[in-house]
Amino acid sequence: MTKVSAACLICKENKRVLGTEKAPGSCPYCNGEVTATIVECTRKLCCLTLSMTTKRKYTCSSCSKRLVAYSE
Repeated sequence: MTKVSAACLICKENKRVLGTEKAPGSCPYCNGEVTATIVECTRKLCCLTLSMTTKRKYTCSSCSKRLVAYSE
């Protein structure tokens, strides 16, 4: 077994949905409602937590397309 594949077996990434809420705006494809899902991502090496991030993922509730939010 190589060093790279051994490291991949030890590292772990957990994703947990914290909640969903209605987001402002509408889908550019079907004009449906946009839903924001808040996801917490934790990366671990054995039992040591390396990083913990929280992200929002936007999807259309009608056509289920993943949407990208651009900030100005």
